[in-house]
Amino acid sequence: MGLFRSDELLGIAAETLEFILSASEQTHPNEYMGFLRADDAGRLDLDRDGNVITDVLVIPGTESGPTSASVKEMMRPNDIRSVGSVHSHPNGVLRPSDADLRTFSSGRVHIIVGAPYGRSDWQAFDNQGEPTDLDVIDVSLPDEEFFELTQESLGDEHLDQPREKSEDDDSGGLFSWFR
Repeated sequence: MGLFRSDELLGIAAETLEFILSASEQTHPNEYMGFLRADDAGRLDLDRDGNVITDVLVIPGTESGPTSASVKEMMRPNDIRSVGSVHSHPNGVLRPSDADLRTFSSGRVHIIVGAPYGRSDWQAFDNQGEPTDLDVIDVSLPDEEFFELTQESLGDEHLDQPREKSEDDDSGGLFSWFR
């Protein structure tokens, strides 16, 4: 991979689309909403330059009902992997509403999923609300364990060995927090 990578959006991982369809069905009759993130194609062992949608971020505090879903603007992710949004229309209509169009300005692609949430019950849109093609790509997603602690990640100083206590050892006391 070179110094400058392509930001072309190649498509969405099949596993990610399946997650979106399932989450939308489980949320029915309320709308489902999340934000899309993409990974570099090289990280997914694809021999192409560009990015593939691999993650859906569900934001705490998302409010959802039968006709809308919303997130507080300050909770919207702004990392470089963010590429757009996804939400469902329980009524099955695969067109953006006026409210949808107002939120499409940030991000490159926005997906609407409609009931009955089958493999063909979705449509991608650009940030102007125009339908766009988004390939479904069969790739293996990397396992990311955000909170898994291993001895290797902790280092040698935290080995499970008994500690010798000295006379002036105040471990566990109030001042131990300041070390």
